[in-house]
Amino acid sequence: MNQMKIYISILLIFLITGCVTQNTKLKKEKIFYSSSGFALIYSDMDYKNGTVNRKLSNESIGTIHSILKVYTPIKIINPENSKFIETKVTKKGNYSNIFNIVLTNEIADILQLDKDNPYVEVFEIKKNKKFVAKETNTFDEERRVAQSAPVDEVKVDDLSQNKNTKDKKNTKNKEYFININDFYYFDSANNLKIEISKNIVTKNLFIEKINDNKYRLYAGPFKNFSSLKSTYISLNNLGFDDLNIYKK
Repeated sequence: MNQMKIYISILLIFLITGCVTQNTKLKKEKIFYSSSGFALIYSDMDYKNGTVNRKLSNESIGTIHSILKVYTPIKIINPENSKFIETKVTKKGNYSNIFNIVLTNEIADILQLDKDNPYVEVFEIKKNKKFVAKETNTFDEERRVAQSAPVDEVKVDDLSQNKNTKDKKNTKNKEYFININDFYYFDSANNLKIEISKNIVTKNLFIEKINDNKYRLYAGPFKNFSSLKSTYISLNNLGFDDLNIYKK
């Protein structure tokens, strides 16, 4: 009888350990969304001509995203001047893949975006009942963010006193690039480069060696959004849907 109890105890320990191990494997750490690229600054004409399928009010804090769910907390950064705002996705909708987010003119003004080259970085942030709405402009603008954010509790931080002018980036000579894909072998990157060159007219395809095991096929450099747009659309039409735009 004692041997049977010992056997059952060992079996139970094995089963419990197995369940814990399995649950641990199933619980994967969440990967938070991030992207860099050009924002679409919303206008009613964009909705009328089908560029975006959802409406926004340009007099308020509002965003549309094609992947993230409504109310997802996000941080939008203007790397040109380090200004940023933390808000939430207002609506989920469809728009051209060349844009990484749709935002209202109110946000564009707060971030002081270059309307011709509205380059932004978008990060999904961890959900919290105490939502902190931060940006680097005046308190009145921060208050508008707080009033527009649909959250349980809003705390506003005034960062104007902590602003360091040394953090401002000199971006006059910055150029934009389209990351097409990264490869383990140079030959793989080169073969794709040849195939793309057969289908689109461009002289801006290059391969960069990142390290011994990573070769990046990219298009660029481009001086602004207008010069980048046609190449991006051409690549998109070839089936490249997950193109990342970066600058350096």
